[in-house]
Amino acid sequence: MMSTKFQLLLTTASRQVGWLQVCGIRYFPPPPNYDNIVIPERQKLRVMERVPALPSNIKPPKMQKRLRYMRGEEEVHNFLLHKQYGIMALSGGRIKYGHFEMMRLTIGRKIDTDRMFAIWRVDSPWQPMTKKGQGHRMGGGKGAIDHYVTPVKAKRIILEVGGKCEYAEVKDFLHDIAMKLPFKAMAVSQEILDEMKAKEEWEEKNNLNRYTLKYIIQNNMGGCHNYLSPTDLKWFGKYV
Repeated sequence: MMSTKFQLLLTTASRQVGWLQVCGIRYFPPPPNYDNIVIPERQKLRVMERVPALPSNIKPPKMQKRLRYMRGEEEVHNFLLHKQYGIMALSGGRIKYGHFEMMRLTIGRKIDTDRMFAIWRVDSPWQPMTKKGQGHRMGGGKGAIDHYVTPVKAKRIILEVGGKCEYAEVKDFLHDIAMKLPFKAMAVSQEILDEMKAKEEWEEKNNLNRYTLKYIIQNNMGGCHNYLSPTDLKWFGKYV
């Protein structure tokens, strides 16, 4: 004869459990309003010239390195015109024609031209870079022009992407482009730029260490002016 516990177990196992689906309460925020955004006539990036156009009677001039074009902080083109998204340089460097093509082709494939657009914020390559052929002896004057570049400084906006889109839609391919550039860069939005500026001001205001590098250089502590470069005297070691 089966025990009472075993009979109870069989009764419980054969019992069917009924499920009742109930509608839950969900809250979805309203989508952002893009009524103030105007899509320009040209949505994709234009092709940059590999060589600057010069009159036929002018010989292409050569140029020194002029590292001052890359040192320090960008003071003019350091904000987003359309207040949306873009790529910002974190250090100085030079952009070649191949990098311009990489950015143009990548963005041309990724953006939806019906509701997005992209614009350049830098000039086409204009600074000549000279190079001597392999195996040449020293001397003989400056080498021939090999290619042209565009120098940029830290905090320079390189390009902008805007339109009826959110940052999550453009963040990935902007980050991929920034990682392929020959200098440190990052994808930014207007909110990110505002947060970076507010953080920098807060750190400068609430710094408990009085002896910052700026204070040390300005007061020539330890005779540091004897071995500091003019760049350090101007930017206080912030930019190389």
